[in-house]
Amino acid sequence: MPESKLKSRTRIIGLNLFIFAALFGLVSLNKETLRPMSVHSEFASTITGCFPNFIAAYLISLAFVNAALSKQFNNSRLLAILSSTAIFVILTFEELKPLWGASTHYDPWDIAASGIGSLLAILTFELIVLLRKRK
Repeated sequence: MPESKLKSRTRIIGLNLFIFAALFGLVSLNKETLRPMSVHSEFASTITGCFPNFIAAYLISLAFVNAALSKQFNNSRLLAILSSTAIFVILTFEELKPLWGASTHYDPWDIAASGIGSLLAILTFELIVLLRKRK
């Protein structure tokens, strides 16, 4: 394998490991610290309740965005959009019919948070592409 491909693959894997570590850390921080502190405010409680869905949709979608940007596929935009959409659909399905125990009851705010996270990942992709074109 040529050195540039190996470097690219290593960078993708490293960044994706960082993304999943951040996902685990942020969800744990929310569960252990932020959520217990927000029980006295309905707004804060709703936000901290939806945060895991938002951050999961955003960061998991970013893992695919990372690959699309690093490999510079001809259809990288399509990959970013389709993967983010797939993540949203999977998280929505999990909310409607819990499979992995992540969701215990239906909450429309969780679906909205997943949608916002997926959309933000697509917007992040577009921003990075725009910034690259300006260079």
